Amino acid sequence: MPASSFDTNDSPGRIDLDHNATTRPHPEVVEVVARHLRESYANPGSRHAAGRVARRTLESARERMAELLGAEPDEVIFTSGGTESINLFLFGRAQGSPGTIALTAGEHPATIEACRHLAERGWKLHTLAVDSQGRLIPEQHDSLPWDSLRLATVILAHNETGVIQDIAPLAARCRERGVPLHLDAVQAVGKVPVDFRSLGVSALSLGAHKFHGPRGVGALLLKRGVKLAPYLFGGHQEQGRRPGTEPVALIAGMAKALEFWSERRDEIMRNVAALRDRLEGRLRETCGPVVVHGEEAPRLPNTLNIAFPGLDGEALLVALDLEGIACSLGSTCASGSAEPAPALMAMGCSLDVARASLRFSLGVDNTAEEVDDAARRIAAVVGRMRDRGKG
Repeated sequence: MPASSFDTNDSPGRIDLDHNATTRPHPEVVEVVARHLRESYANPGSRHAAGRVARRTLESARERMAELLGAEPDEVIFTSGGTESINLFLFGRAQGSPGTIALTAGEHPATIEACRHLAERGWKLHTLAVDSQGRLIPEQHDSLPWDSLRLATVILAHNETGVIQDIAPLAARCRERGVPLHLDAVQAVGKVPVDFRSLGVSALSLGAHKFHGPRGVGALLLKRGVKLAPYLFGGHQEQGRRPGTEPVALIAGMAKALEFWSERRDEIMRNVAALRDRLEGRLRETCGPVVVHGEEAPRLPNTLNIAFPGLDGEALLVALDLEGIACSLGSTCASGSAEPAPALMAMGCSLDVARASLRFSLGVDNTAEEVDDAARRIAAVVGRMRDRGKG
């Protein structure tokens, strides 16, 4: 995708390699949101002409998103984003007597913190182990506490490493046992093809700002027949599952962003993967020794989590920011923590390697020239820091 489609950079010289944290809304998305703020401003629950206009916009977006994600329109529940979608399912299903919840080692904070809160209510947590590449270990499925297991949740594509899980074996076992399986697909939707029906799971969470949509809106896909108790109260919107007046303009923008990606997905995935591989190759050549996390596993086409052994990741992050490179230590939701990334520790990384790791995540607005420039700047910073370490 040519950079001209996003040629709105107001920080010349700065290079954004932190697209897993958030993405710049596409200009067409901004136009859709602005138009519906003007034209579909009414409450979609109101029984007058303006309300009906808003309702048509809302339901049209729901139908389009369902079509693009392999779901039925009544399986789409609009929320404020990925975090709420995850919480909505976990708390909505964790009703009655406590049981066991299975979750992936190194999960996103939205899932970990929700599960920890449920543990305070008496729920037991069972961690699904991953191998050195961040992949779920299928052999462990036989030893899951199936008799007490009431919920399972897995991160489909990891926000830190980009590793994509093969969830088919676990999904099949969960269906056999009648255990609802939820997927955190916040980093997957809009980066790789996601088909809800084919995945065969009970629920799936997504957030618009990860794929060039507006911030503050997302969705939970909930399979027909799966019961979900509301954990917010005050209205009957979204089939009584998520109260609150729907943000019609943002929802329309989210549908537009997903449509934009879906119509160009092969081109976008190919181009972004080429840029990621170009950056990885340059850093291997100029910054060795390095460690690429999850390099043998299927990864998101845009994500590179790489360690620079001997360096401190936090110091490197600051130095790169001063050089105009935006990247991350991992989940932005966990920023401020001095602890090494749980996902890397779950993969068996040494503490030193985990603390020397950074995440670079590319997007459609990056160019080959930017990648080469970024690689030169990163190599210069890494070289200086290593030289100082020798002194």
